[in-house]
Amino acid sequence: MASSKSAIDTKLIRQLADMLNETDLNEIEVEEGDLRIRLARGADSYPVMQSAPMMAPTAAPAPVAAPVSAAPVEAAPAAASGPTIPSPMVGTAYLSPAPGADAFIAVGDKIKKGQTVMIVEAMKTMNQIEATQDGVVASIAVEDGQPVEFGQTLIVLG
Repeated sequence: MASSKSAIDTKLIRQLADMLNETDLNEIEVEEGDLRIRLARGADSYPVMQSAPMMAPTAAPAPVAAPVSAAPVEAAPAAASGPTIPSPMVGTAYLSPAPGADAFIAVGDKIKKGQTVMIVEAMKTMNQIEATQDGVVASIAVEDGQPVEFGQTLIVLG
């Protein structure tokens, strides 16, 4: 029995930890016979990242439901009638600087060019999205924690 415990060498654990970092995974689990090793990233370094996985599944049903009904599809072109602020990257949109904090902007707010209007997280980097022009927020086209694509409308100005 003592020899099977020594079979868990630190080299294997280090290799798995390196793989965890290289692939940006949050967890790796390896099982071989009676031996089971599980490595997971701690939540302390990325407190916002823990919120993203919980919010993403709640946002996923909305896009699935949207194509089924005609109303949301028609609402999108009408909402984009004014100037827009597009996403400069692919990532996850956050409307506030931290979970539970007040949103950067709300519908009806006057914004100035260069003002931070939301955050798009891409590759574990929180990127502040700034207003591209002055205006009044007519609508916010994304929900908090929603995945966004490059060029997708984030905000419509009136």
